[in-house]
Amino acid sequence: GLASCSPRNATSPKPRWLVETSAGDRAYSTERGAMSQEVFLSVVIPVFNEEESLPLLCEKLHAVLERLDKQCEVIFVDDGSTDRSFNVMSELQDVYPAIRAVRFRRNYRKAAALATGFSEARGEVIITMDADLQDDPEEIPRLLAKLEEGCDLVSGWKKKRHDPISKTFPSRLFNKVTSMVAGIRLHDFNCGLKAYRREVCEDALPYLYGELYRFLPAIAHWAGYRVKEIPVQHHPRRFGYSKFGTKRLLNGFLDLMTITFVVRFMTTPMHVFGTLGLFSTIAGSIVCAYVALLRFEFGNIQNRHPLLLMGVLLVIVGIQFFSTGLLGDMIASMNQRGGKMPRIAGRI
Repeated sequence: GLASCSPRNATSPKPRWLVETSAGDRAYSTERGAMSQEVFLSVVIPVFNEEESLPLLCEKLHAVLERLDKQCEVIFVDDGSTDRSFNVMSELQDVYPAIRAVRFRRNYRKAAALATGFSEARGEVIITMDADLQDDPEEIPRLLAKLEEGCDLVSGWKKKRHDPISKTFPSRLFNKVTSMVAGIRLHDFNCGLKAYRREVCEDALPYLYGELYRFLPAIAHWAGYRVKEIPVQHHPRRFGYSKFGTKRLLNGFLDLMTITFVVRFMTTPMHVFGTLGLFSTIAGSIVCAYVALLRFEFGNIQNRHPLLLMGVLLVIVGIQFFSTGLLGDMIASMNQRGGKMPRIAGRI
């Protein structure tokens, strides 16, 4: 069932963006290496103004986790709520000892909440879900079963969504474009209900900032992990209101460009800038050669001054692209010499 935990060392350092936690903080132990072997499952739940949902969510989680007959914990990350969410967590911790809760001093958004939850989690498997009751805890056993089949990350797919078209249509467009760019076919990158093996979360931590949490399946796929998707139950929102709007569509495409470059080309920036520079320089050279041919053949450039300027500009831009790629390669080389080695997947 839900696991009880040992007291926290009072002298352990606390990140600056965290404040004193509720009674659930007593469930934390600084002996993470030893304790991580005892906890099988950590459920990480970012919270922002969800005081009404939390009691029912904990009740459902308790019923599901108790049936697993494994050591489990539930980690709430209060992302600067302005209501009584954190007080409710403190009260619920007296009923459910496995609950742990940390609180940000202000709203840092979901990526920071997930990063903190991953850092605090001690389980071999980590499941993330939203606190608004739209994600169903009854799906947890199905996610775990899929992991046991050999997957490293299992993403939920809200096949039948209970959201307005203002959210569903942009989401479908975003998912199609992201699937094409990422090279992995998923119907729902935005689903908050996901199951991870611990090493996937550890490797994803450097990329959890801004709104890049949506691309965790793509990041895992690019890192060589096995990513699968299963349909999950999605419920209508019962309390409060959605914290996300349609403006996420534009932000999502910009973030997709960011994460594609950061993850796939961080160590080989010349492959991107060098290619752009090559095309730009070749195009500019062809234009300039054509203008030069006109000059030698007719004695003038036949009023092709704008074309000449464009050719010169393309050559200059191409040189700038090459310079940027060279500088990027130099920086990547310095980081690579001092960075961590790739994770070993197995030995024989």
